[in-house]
Amino acid sequence: MTRSGATRGSRAARRARLALGGVAALLLVAACRTPDALRTAPGALPHAESAANGAPPAPAPLPRAALALGLDADELAAIVAHGPWPPPFRPDPTNRASGDPAAIELGRRLFDDPRPSADGRRRCADCHRAELGFADGRARPPGADGRPLDRNAQGLLDARLQHWFGWDGGADSLWAFVLRPLADPREIGTDAGRLAAVLDADPTLACLRRAAFGDPRPSGEALRVQVAKALAAFIETLDSPRTRFDALRDALAAGDADPGAEAVARAYPADALRGLRRFVGDARCAACHVGPAFTHGEFHDAGRPYMAAPGRPDPGRHGGIAALRADPFNRLGPWSDAATPDAAVRTRHVAPSHRNFGEFRVPGLRALVLTAPYGHDGSMGTLDDVITHYSELDTERLHADGEALLRPLRLDPAARAELRAFLSTLSAPQPAAPAAATPSPAVAACRARPGA
Repeated sequence: MTRSGATRGSRAARRARLALGGVAALLLVAACRTPDALRTAPGALPHAESAANGAPPAPAPLPRAALALGLDADELAAIVAHGPWPPPFRPDPTNRASGDPAAIELGRRLFDDPRPSADGRRRCADCHRAELGFADGRARPPGADGRPLDRNAQGLLDARLQHWFGWDGGADSLWAFVLRPLADPREIGTDAGRLAAVLDADPTLACLRRAAFGDPRPSGEALRVQVAKALAAFIETLDSPRTRFDALRDALAAGDADPGAEAVARAYPADALRGLRRFVGDARCAACHVGPAFTHGEFHDAGRPYMAAPGRPDPGRHGGIAALRADPFNRLGPWSDAATPDAAVRTRHVAPSHRNFGEFRVPGLRALVLTAPYGHDGSMGTLDDVITHYSELDTERLHADGEALLRPLRLDPAARAELRAFLSTLSAPQPAAPAAATPSPAVAACRARPGA
């Protein structure tokens, strides 16, 4: 063979290897992105050979439940990605009381106790009511001075799944976020001296604090942090209940391995299904409202007003980042219980930019029916108002670099009703209740004390 012929043969062989490598990479990416129920069974290697020979690979068969609903593979994958629910509990590494039964019980009691507040009357539970998804039901709750606060009181369900807290993400842990209303004179307005007096006067609370954090009882900032961490440990137990959507999602994920999956899928309301397909499809809602909690946990400008009061703008995420970086209680500070610096990676690298003005947190959508009114300022009174806003979106109001993802949906009345029907299936018929206390000898001993 001549040298040029050998070179041509070598190049041809190299092109063949590259083609096979590209096919293998595509198959690997597809396998990683596709739910278990949709993956081609092991041993389907001939598909790679078919593709190398120019024939398209045979698609993995859809489960009967998906076929019964007329879903395609992309829709199926997008729906299954919104679960399972609830996600497993993972303790907050910055809070040594996270998941501790004594801390949870201490937080539960303090959440409903007015004694720590400056006027002895205000409770966390006043603005976070269980029957309203631990939200408030008002656009902006009144402060201690009677004037409305700057923002809507967010519901606390599923808060453990967030990585930034508050409408502006001004805290990077749940306990650091709790410290703010505890200190704000417009809200609870307490201090370490008042907290110490309440704990010392109540043997059960003192016992629970001791069981969770040990002795001696600290004072000053250390006591405030302990109380905030106990309250956060309680709030972490507030998961929204499973819903009709979760039954559908799990049936689709189970595929043909579950003989009852098709019947469960067919029981999902037809109008809600049309709304769901629009949600994960051409409306592109799932670009931000993604994952089991229906949020990616970040911040966007959604074209809503951002004036806290006449002449006083709410800076949103821009102000939140500034507050976070200046906060001595953030994950980079000495009050974090994290054993490694990995817990503070997001905080270490977050930086403000001009586009953050007017951006607010993308809320989760679970228990949505319970938590009206909506928006950072509570200015959308009903779910229909929210849908109308996105249907008739004024792109001129998008001040954060145009927010390229958003465009008016231009939904007709039937499409709006279908989207509302789907969103309603993300709420359970009954409101969530706090999780039952984990059995604990320490909690039992504290409860047995006189006056408990």
